[in-house]
Amino acid sequence: MQGSIVRLVRDRGFGFIRAENGTEIFFHASGVTGNTPYDNLTEGQTVSYDTSQDTRGRGERAINVQPA
Repeated sequence: MQGSIVRLVRDRGFGFIRAENGTEIFFHASGVTGNTPYDNLTEGQTVSYDTSQDTRGRGERAINVQPA
């Protein structure tokens, strides 16, 4: 899937991606893969990602997040 980063909360290590269908999905810094670390991501940047159910029962979250 692809989307763009709409918000980063750097001091807490998470952010939100707006999917192509308009929904927002949570991602954690630990879900960022590839050669670009979380600290180098920017708001508005296009990323690709997969989804998974949150282990704490909070719905879907993005994993394998990396620049598109």
